Order: sequence, then structure tokens, then C-alpha cells
Amino acid sequence: MNSNLEQKARTLADLLLKANLRLATGESCTGGWISQLLTSIPGSSEWFEGAVVSYSNAMKHKFLGVPEEVIRHSGAVSQSVVESMALGVVKNLNVPLSVTVSGVAGPGGGSPEKPVGTVWIGWCFDNQVRSKLFLFSGDREQVREQTVAAALDGLIKVVQTIAR
Repeated sequence: MNSNLEQKARTLADLLLKANLRLATGESCTGGWISQLLTSIPGSSEWFEGAVVSYSNAMKHKFLGVPEEVIRHSGAVSQSVVESMALGVVKNLNVPLSVTVSGVAGPGGGSPEKPVGTVWIGWCFDNQVRSKLFLFSGDREQVREQTVAAALDGLIKVVQTIAR
């Protein structure tokens, strides 16, 4: 496993414990990689609630409450979908903090508007959502790994802000 990702996960774990916060994830293009990384840390049950791996649009709608119209209008890889996912995770998994990802990891599936490497990440705390668009390079594994790293970096920033 990538030691840089492991270090980010451990930093996040320490911050979540100190802030007495619980986290859940909603993952599409990472296929559960974020939650797998977090649950590899002993004691993660103290701060990690769970995950929804919502790879299909139907899962995004059914389990995270993303409106079908939003998916149809914006596409699964979009700001509105990832923000709806973030709110859905907080609501449906009953946690104050979430991270969600949706992207085109490749090698196929890209378009001129959303080329391979296009990833939206959303973070939600206390029902306040922020999101960011990324354009990662590399093969499927590299895009997914960069997504996990960016998701963790964003979570660390959110928790550090809360703890101030």
C-alpha cells in the first residue's frame, strides 16, 4: 500500500479522534478504496461509520438520495451529483462528516467535456458542502490513487478547520 496514503489516513484518524468526529464515505470511481484505507487502521471503528460504494446511477439515487433529474441533467461526474452524494451520506449514515467522489478513471468513458481523469470530490460537514473539480493524469490506477489522496487532503483540511 502507498505509504503516503497511509500517512494521510493516520493523520486524519488522529484528527477525527481528537475532534470526536465520525466520518462516512460515498465512493464511485474509487470503488471503496478510501474506506478500505481508513478501515485498515486499528481502532477505526471509533471514528469511521461506513461507506456506500455507489458505482451506478441507480445506487446514487436509491442509497444516497441523488435526484434522478440531477443525474440526467448533469451526469454522474458533476458538482451537483457529488454534492448531493455528500449530503446523502451525512443524512443516511447519520454522521456529521462525509467525503464523496465521482469521476472518470479510464481508460474509457471519457468525453471532450469530461476526459479521463475528470473527478469531482465533495466534502460535507454539518450539512455544509464544498466540492472541487480535479483533472488527474495517468492510467486508471493512478487516477484513482490521486483521487484518494485529494479526498483525504480535503478531509484533513475540513477537520483542522473544525478543530480550531
